[in-house]
Amino acid sequence: MSLTVLVDYDSGNLHSAAKAFQRMADETGAGEVIVSARPEDVARASRIVLPGDGAFPACRRALADREGLCDAIEEAVIRKARPFFGICIGMQMLASRGLEHGDTPGFGWIPGEVDRISPADPVLKVPHMGWNDLQIGCSHPVLSGVKSGDHAYFVHSYHFRTASAETRIAWVDYSGEVTAIVGRDTIFGTQFHPEKSAATGLRIIANFLSWKP
Repeated sequence: MSLTVLVDYDSGNLHSAAKAFQRMADETGAGEVIVSARPEDVARASRIVLPGDGAFPACRRALADREGLCDAIEEAVIRKARPFFGICIGMQMLASRGLEHGDTPGFGWIPGEVDRISPADPVLKVPHMGWNDLQIGCSHPVLSGVKSGDHAYFVHSYHFRTASAETRIAWVDYSGEVTAIVGRDTIFGTQFHPEKSAATGLRIIANFLSWKP
C-alpha cells in the first residue's frame, strides 16, 4: 500500500496539513497518510511531505537535530527518487542557502537562495499575507487542473530566488515577482500553504498523491 509521510520536526502546521492530505488520500484511494519523526518511516515512505513554519534557520536546525532524519529524507528523495513535497519553509530548505538572520545552508537540491521579499511599491507590507493569484510559467503534473489566476494562500517574508528559470514553476505578483512553486525531477515545493488554499490547494495535494514521476 502507498504510504505518504508528513515529516514531524516540531516546525510545521501538521494538524491542518495532515487533515488535508488524509482527506484527499481517502477521496483518491492514495493509501495511508501518517505524521512521523521516525527515520524508518521516511525510509519506507512512497511519498514525503516536509512542512515548515517560522524562520528558515530555526527550521533547519530543528530538522538537523532529529537524529537520522535528514539522512533518511536525502536517501529517499535523492537516491531512491521518491516524490517530495516541501511546503512554505519546507520548500525554502530546498535552496542552496537561506539569508534570514544570517547565512544558513539549505539542502542544495534546487540551486538558489531564499531572500527577503522587496516589493517595488513601499505601501505593500511584508510579510506577504493572504490570497494571491498564481502565474504558472510551465506545465507540471502536480498542477493538472490548476491554471494561472487560481488563488493560493501565502504567509511569508522571504521567498526562493531560483538560480535557473527552469526550476521556478510559478510565481505571484506582489509589486514584483515572488516565487510560488519550484520543482525538478521528483521534487516539488510551494511557498503557499495548499492545506489553506481551498479548492486549488486540495487539487494540488490530490495530484501529488497520484504523481508517478
